[in-house]
Amino acid sequence: MQHQKDLNNMERKYIVFNVTEIEKIDFNEVLETSEETLRKSVDGELTFVKYENINIPSSLELLETKQGPFTHSEFLNILDTEVWNNPNKEPMR
Repeated sequence: MQHQKDLNNMERKYIVFNVTEIEKIDFNEVLETSEETLRKSVDGELTFVKYENINIPSSLELLETKQGPFTHSEFLNILDTEVWNNPNKEPMR
């Protein structure tokens, strides 16, 4: 089961974009289900979605502030930055 999960993660792609463009997202094309399920950057200005298609979904193509697509391993490195993690916050246990 873990092997299948690892394969799925390797196939996923991630797109980062400004929260002002959330309304452009077709949540039927990405793995997130709604605006409420989106993680935001520490400053609240960026968010991201993930997808498993070979081609970038059409609603993501329309984003003017998009960065990516990133692979799973690339995106883990991005999430490990201060943009996404508050260095003054206690780590979760």
